Amino acid sequence: MWLDLALLGAGGLLLYFGAEWLIRGAAGIARSFGVPAIVVGLTVVAYGTSAPELVVTTVAALQGSSDVALGNVVGSNIANLALILGVAAVIYPPRVDVGLGRREVPVLVATTVALPLLLLDGQVSRLEGAVLLVGGVAFTWFTLKLVRTVSEQSVLADEARQEVAAATEAEVESRVRLVGLVVVGLGALAGGGKLFVDGAVGLARDLGVSERLVGLTIVAVGTSLPELATTVVAALRRHSDIAVGNVVGSNIFNVLLVLGGAASIHPVSGDLHRSWLDLVALGVVTALGAVSLRTARRLPRAEGVALMALYVAFLALAASRG
Repeated sequence: MWLDLALLGAGGLLLYFGAEWLIRGAAGIARSFGVPAIVVGLTVVAYGTSAPELVVTTVAALQGSSDVALGNVVGSNIANLALILGVAAVIYPPRVDVGLGRREVPVLVATTVALPLLLLDGQVSRLEGAVLLVGGVAFTWFTLKLVRTVSEQSVLADEARQEVAAATEAEVESRVRLVGLVVVGLGALAGGGKLFVDGAVGLARDLGVSERLVGLTIVAVGTSLPELATTVVAALRRHSDIAVGNVVGSNIFNVLLVLGGAASIHPVSGDLHRSWLDLVALGVVTALGAVSLRTARRLPRAEGVALMALYVAFLALAASRG
């Protein structure tokens, strides 16, 4: 047990510092190249903080622990929208990007609706996993294309490109350091998430908790800690675009890339009879999140508290079902 507690502590430290380095580097790169912060949150940060989910879900699928694999994806997405977005709103109410409700939120809703449809036959097959992966690549391409579109239409971006063209050697070295900071941050996040999950699962086994509950709660929260740490640091540093983009992008990637990647390697089984309540909970928080992110405004603290309360209620319900 002491070893598991040590793993939890070490993982938590790596998650914090990894989030700090990742946000500092990503925000600096965005400012340096005139890239919208929301795009950085939806791509670089979201990809990086979804790495623990990808590792854990893939390993669980290969080991035949489909309950852990599927529970990790569903539980992580619930935690992202209810717990993490709620925490960000309480710390510093984030401003919702004007285009988020038109572009990414519909994709978020679509990926959530796809989950129960994929499980109608009792599993996510390799072919379905491949389709999800293609969808993830398409979403990433669309987001990167957005950078070009926004840059072409923005006077500020034009000025930024001129600055880039005239960049001094010192500025180039600064950007290299920022990229290095992002890489180290991503590595720390992935390693910290793995250590934390190992410790949490070890403790759970001592308590005799079921795999489904482990996947939905301990593993899901553990692999969502990078998103939580990154979002908290982003909120504290007033980078609200990165915080919101990280949550939305991570949820989309969890279905398209994490579940898709795991299923492409090994089919992921799922029983709708056992998972229907979990999927309904995901649908509810996704609907509430979509409503909250529908317009360009600040997400008020009251909604953040409500989202956190909803997550606590979900944990209590999940624990009662065993």
